[in-house]
Amino acid sequence: MNPVMISIFGLEIRWYSFLLLLAIGLGLYLLIKEGKRYEYSKDFLFNLAFWMIIFGFISARIYYVIFNYKYYLNDPISILKVWEGGLAIHGGLLGGFITLVLYCRKYNTRISKMTDMITIPLLLGQAIGRWGNFFNGEAHGSAVALIDLQNKHIPEFIIEGMHINGVYYHPTFFYESLWCILGVLVLLIVKKYKYLKVGQLSSIYLMWYSVGRFFIESLRTDSLMLGGFKVAQLVSIALFVIGLLIFMILSRKGKFEDLYTEAKGSEIQF
Repeated sequence: MNPVMISIFGLEIRWYSFLLLLAIGLGLYLLIKEGKRYEYSKDFLFNLAFWMIIFGFISARIYYVIFNYKYYLNDPISILKVWEGGLAIHGGLLGGFITLVLYCRKYNTRISKMTDMITIPLLLGQAIGRWGNFFNGEAHGSAVALIDLQNKHIPEFIIEGMHINGVYYHPTFFYESLWCILGVLVLLIVKKYKYLKVGQLSSIYLMWYSVGRFFIESLRTDSLMLGGFKVAQLVSIALFVIGLLIFMILSRKGKFEDLYTEAKGSEIQF
């Protein structure tokens, strides 16, 4: 696939960058729309998202570079070439979460309510962003027979896009994008549950994404490694356990206690 979306007077606009901007724009729109229901101002949410995006991107890049340090030691200028790919979602989540915690503490705003509001825009953004990997020809899986891909009813243009140097590969970006879209639908359904506790949407997000990423990562050939283990799988296990524990603890609250639909902005709680 051609990673360049359009070239104007020698200036290249890449699919990767365009799709990330699309994901950010759509996610911000959904966040602000949800925030209006719970008395969060547009300026507050916009500024929060702005800093989360900035530090999320920085930490996503740092995370990726750390686990590929040998390559970047030989070519340090490549650290700046983010348009070529190389952003680790787990690093971005960590940086974004730390930024959110600090921002919410500064303005005495409830952290868990805010993470709940972000889950759906975030997961949708992940689904869109994965297509940037497709156009870059990265984040694919191991070699696979053409007939196996056709039997999975994968669209033909994706199969051909995964035909690299005469070899067909698993379109793991596509698997993860579908998993994220399905997760968005699940969260939208769960959000309608009238006894949903503050924090439970966040815990379900952690469990949902972690399960999918763990199994999809087993197919990938470009995984970040720590010793003989894939970093994304180790992190997925940890995040799943954290999400499960949070969900179980919150489930012990009273039936009408701390409901998501009743929690408003400016609450000094976690």
